[in-house]
Amino acid sequence: MNTDVEPAKNEPRGSIACVGMGITLGSHLTPLSRSHIEQADVVFAALSDHVVELWLQRLNPDVRSLQPYYKPGKSRMKTYREWVDLMMVEVRAGKRVCAVFYGHPGIFAWSPHKVIEVARAEGYQAHMEAGISAEDCLYADLGIDPGRVGCQHLEASQLLFFERNLDTTAHVILWQLGVVGDRSLGRFRTPDAYRELLVERLREDYPADHGVIVYRAPTLPIEGPHIQRMTLGEFVGAEFTGQETLVLPPLHPLKPNLVMRARLDALDAEHGSGIEPASPTIAVKEKI
Repeated sequence: MNTDVEPAKNEPRGSIACVGMGITLGSHLTPLSRSHIEQADVVFAALSDHVVELWLQRLNPDVRSLQPYYKPGKSRMKTYREWVDLMMVEVRAGKRVCAVFYGHPGIFAWSPHKVIEVARAEGYQAHMEAGISAEDCLYADLGIDPGRVGCQHLEASQLLFFERNLDTTAHVILWQLGVVGDRSLGRFRTPDAYRELLVERLREDYPADHGVIVYRAPTLPIEGPHIQRMTLGEFVGAEFTGQETLVLPPLHPLKPNLVMRARLDALDAEHGSGIEPASPTIAVKEKI
């Protein structure tokens, strides 16, 4: 009698799904993301608040917080690599892993992209599920339609680290103000002098009296959005926790491209569109 046991052909293999919790506790979690959390063997959590982690434990008994791996003075990149290693240990052990991140798991988040890359390279199933981001909340709370004149999104430090051209005909939105100018990746907040340097750079494109918006999305259902309207010159002295985003509305109107408009007129005439040439004053994009 042959006592050798062959591995089952359908032996379960590990997998990972990176999902977004959204911004506001409970109300932003999509049904599909919730399903991934509930069905996982292990849930890793990188969230904005311990209260959110406690809420998450109601959906799955094995929730492991990634927050303790942050340490003052420790490079965040080292922490993020540790997160990937932790998650891959469980994936390689054949478990169904779910990693839950604040907001959208693919926005300002290195680890979700990396762990999916590593898992797929090793032949495991890996998936990212979209979540509601701070950007989505910003559009709703500030009444901005990115389809009208466009939005230019930048990590705030890029304006100090690199030569970036700002589009002053669009909304310019600067993220991660709390660590602006931090090159060590080991600080959770840079001193106000770094914010002053950011304003100095912005003054190259905007006057001091240009109206700006300091925005922070609510993380708890009992909160409302934090919205401060002020001039760029007043920004350094604004109420500031480090979680805010800076929005610079357009300084200049869109300038019509007369050359391309003429060519479009010719194409319309050639192809018989029957549409009269639009006035340069008509909105760039109208939609329902």
